[in-house]
Amino acid sequence: TISSEHGIAFDGAYTGTNSSQLDRVDVYYNEGSKGRYVPRAILTDLEPGVVDNIRSSSMGGLFRPENIVHGQSGAGNNWAKGHYTEGAELIDSVLDVVRKEAES
Repeated sequence: TISSEHGIAFDGAYTGTNSSQLDRVDVYYNEGSKGRYVPRAILTDLEPGVVDNIRSSSMGGLFRPENIVHGQSGAGNNWAKGHYTEGAELIDSVLDVVRKEAES
């Protein structure tokens, strides 16, 4: 994975053995406080189950909580429901997170 290639552990700490692993790390990560690296990622889903699985996994602490956006119920593999109703309710929240991440 990208994290292991750059020597980034699941807690965001650099654990690599070669300084070249940090070359261009800013393409994929922002360096936060105490040298912790946070992925430049936005996790979005219409239902909370998928992102909750990631959040509770061993790498869940790696992601910035405010960059996780989810709805309360999924679209049930129904494109129209995801596009016009459930997804339409989330679009402003998602775009706001995208804007903030792009500006950082």
